[in-house]
Amino acid sequence: MLDLLYRKHNKFLQNIKTSFKSNLHNKIHWAERLVGIKGARGVGKTTLILQHILEQHSNDLACLYVSLDDIAFPYENLVQLAEDFERTGGKYLFLDEIHKYHNWSQELKNIYDSLPSLKVVFSGSSILDILKGKADLSRRAVVYRMQGLSFREFLLIKTGKEFESYTLEQLLENHVQLSKDINAKVKPFQFFNDYLHHGYYPYFLENTENYHYKLSNTLSLTIETDMPLLLNVDTKYVGKLKKFLNILSSNIPFKPNVSNLAAAIGVSWQSVIHYLHYLHEAEMIRLVYHEGKDTSSLSKPEMIYLHHPNLFFLFADEVKSRGSLREAFFVNQLSYGHRLEKADRGDFVINGKHYFEVGGKNKTYHQIAGIKDGYVAADDLEFGFKNKIPLWMFGFLY
Repeated sequence: MLDLLYRKHNKFLQNIKTSFKSNLHNKIHWAERLVGIKGARGVGKTTLILQHILEQHSNDLACLYVSLDDIAFPYENLVQLAEDFERTGGKYLFLDEIHKYHNWSQELKNIYDSLPSLKVVFSGSSILDILKGKADLSRRAVVYRMQGLSFREFLLIKTGKEFESYTLEQLLENHVQLSKDINAKVKPFQFFNDYLHHGYYPYFLENTENYHYKLSNTLSLTIETDMPLLLNVDTKYVGKLKKFLNILSSNIPFKPNVSNLAAAIGVSWQSVIHYLHYLHEAEMIRLVYHEGKDTSSLSKPEMIYLHHPNLFFLFADEVKSRGSLREAFFVNQLSYGHRLEKADRGDFVINGKHYFEVGGKNKTYHQIAGIKDGYVAADDLEFGFKNKIPLWMFGFLY
């Protein structure tokens, strides 16, 4: 049975064509005994894992990659596979699409506890609550979330040029010089609109014309398959969730009126709150709460945004509001690795201390006047000056 899995392992490695590596690749502690990687469908989790195998374990029989969405999985359970693999000298087991396996958390716990010499890396859906499965993995697994491509990573793919990522503090302190350095290597505006339109998922490399068709299929599969499987969403509500997402997309960004949304799709207000959190976890929308407010699963968000700018073009051929794209980009890039909230003054507050207004190049400081850590993230701006930072530069944070 292992021979069959090794043959499939080799076929997967042969199909890796892109040389691009996600910024997450170098941040993962691959040597941990149990590593989890979660992210939305299509974000590149499989490629990330296979690239690591090619780099560190090429032609190594002590390493095995298994995709658990394979209908021909030859073992009765994962523990049996792990024991067989370890008995023949296996050291590194990579389990892709772990959420497709019904008893994943308990069996990962059993493998961790009974086979201390085996290192396991597993990947799963963004809505997979890895640390709250049937078995307690919180003290065992180190879990990473994989985000879609940043604008920096998109530029790397499109131009072949390397660009450093910066911390938010580095960007705020040195954005004037950094904008000059980046513009000396590439003209960001040559690529920024393409990124907003089709640059978030790496499958734009296959065909940009079919990008939004694939994106639509990805969202449908998440709602129709992943949510019933992982969130116990009754399949009879799948149609309502799709309708709900369509209603949201036509108004985003907006402050939700839960009663109106409930009436529009014929469900209770409690169901609306649950639907919002389902779509947030599935990385279709982003819920933003008022600064200092409760963010529990039953609390109402202050504002709702689409998770990333590409989604706007899924629901309309042209986006009427450039402001919606700007804010979706800013929220998406800053929410990864930072706490983003709706501010009392200005548009957003980051990590409870940096206040931002998001707008065009002529946006003033009026709404954040007098705030020490107040900034304008300005679209259509090539170079930064004072506390006005080009919007595209926030795509260099990872």
